[in-house]
Amino acid sequence: MHNKILILDFGSQYTQLIARCVRELNVYCEIQPCTKPVAYDASLKGIILSGSPFSVNDPAAPKPDIHEMAQKVPVLAVCYGAQLLAQQTGGEVGKSAHREYGRAHLKGIIANALMKGVSDGSQVWMSHSDSIKRLADGFEIIATTDSIPVAAFRSKEAYAPNPVYAIQFHPEVTHSLDGRKMLLNFLTDICGCAQDWTPAAFVAETVAQLKEQIGDQKVVMALSGGVDSTVAAMLINKAIGDRLYCIFVDNGLLRKDEFTQVLDGYKTLGLNVKGVDASHTFYKEMEGVSDPEQKRKIIGRLFIDVFVEEARLLDGVSFLGQGTIYPDVIESMSVHGPSQTIKSHHNVGGLPEKMHMKLVEPLRALFKDEVRRIGTEMGIAPIFIGRHPFPGPGLGIRVLGAVSEEKVKMLQEADAIYINLLREKGLYDQVWQAGAMLLPVQSVGVMGDERTYEYTVALRAVTSVDGMTADWAQLPYDFLAQVSNDIINRVRGVNRVVYDISSKPPATIEWE
Repeated sequence: MHNKILILDFGSQYTQLIARCVRELNVYCEIQPCTKPVAYDASLKGIILSGSPFSVNDPAAPKPDIHEMAQKVPVLAVCYGAQLLAQQTGGEVGKSAHREYGRAHLKGIIANALMKGVSDGSQVWMSHSDSIKRLADGFEIIATTDSIPVAAFRSKEAYAPNPVYAIQFHPEVTHSLDGRKMLLNFLTDICGCAQDWTPAAFVAETVAQLKEQIGDQKVVMALSGGVDSTVAAMLINKAIGDRLYCIFVDNGLLRKDEFTQVLDGYKTLGLNVKGVDASHTFYKEMEGVSDPEQKRKIIGRLFIDVFVEEARLLDGVSFLGQGTIYPDVIESMSVHGPSQTIKSHHNVGGLPEKMHMKLVEPLRALFKDEVRRIGTEMGIAPIFIGRHPFPGPGLGIRVLGAVSEEKVKMLQEADAIYINLLREKGLYDQVWQAGAMLLPVQSVGVMGDERTYEYTVALRAVTSVDGMTADWAQLPYDFLAQVSNDIINRVRGVNRVVYDISSKPPATIEWE
């Protein structure tokens, strides 16, 4: 049994980042809404309280009992959590004279286990409009900044049998230069966690669990060519071999030649895969449909229909395999404490109920970067592991407006030129996701001596860690010039190329 850290989510935008940092330090953790009671077991070694958009002085703010937690395990309270601890113990929290967002520097650090190896002047990242004005008896300040008197504090022995530390800043962001060191100190020195959450251990344990869960039964699974479904399929295959039946549906909205390339790649992995060309069905159903949400629903419904029809041709299949990962679960189940659900995810939809099958999701506990590390550990080829994320509805939501086979083929050609040049110039692995969009905008152009009135292609490339936030990639001008020139010269129907320089937020990565 691995040691476990529980992260209580109060709605902070950084909660997932805390979890990813803990995982990267090879300690297993889970995120849980702050409104859900904590279940204490032998594996639980510590609790981290996240930040929050709430003020602790808001009557509706969530306020679980920190003292009760500290009776069981050590606690690290971050930002809102620190203010809640101060308030619950009789301290005072009020509006800051100056709201503190961004860089700050710690000073007056006194020797303590959390900040072992951290020197005065260490840069940290602040994000708060309230400040702790006064601490209750039984607590002591362990660091300040120029702007706030209580940047970090800890409990004295009288408060609880386990140590409690509180920090006003965010250790999980890269701008807190010693933040990871502090988290490591909390995990290992204060909580006593073993750093044994490794890719090799995950593969061995997951395969053993899958063998026990599936037994001698069969699994059917839809593959997309992406990293999540591929790694999930390889784990299941490692457990049950050819009793895994994979189905790869061509909806006509894949990238150029992707159906054939991905099928060939799966054969080299030794997976039992059937390719199904259903592109005509998808084109027919989407004819004249321009609303993006309606397009998504049609594509999702048809995919399920095709997959179910193919799966029913198999005998004695009891399990449905899915490449669900941890952010899918968090977003779909609204594990964001008091924050709103971001989206519903196709991996956590109603397919198992429709097919009357049990679900097997070997990646359900992993973040995207962890999935890539697991795939690398298993020796899966870079064509799958390093592949950019691609939307489930495919080019159906990258052709803005009504979708037709003609427009999809036009976009496939433009996209192929763009992606191939990214690879050729060594830029593909420097961006997190890239793709071309065909806009429902025609404009005047001149080719030779002829006037044209043709479509516009927008190029998108972003840098990110997990897609939750993203910045536009600053690709070289000469590269963009070559892409634009090649697309306009080689793709009939396109006479203009633009580059999207919007970040997320406020924009999204995809346009629809």
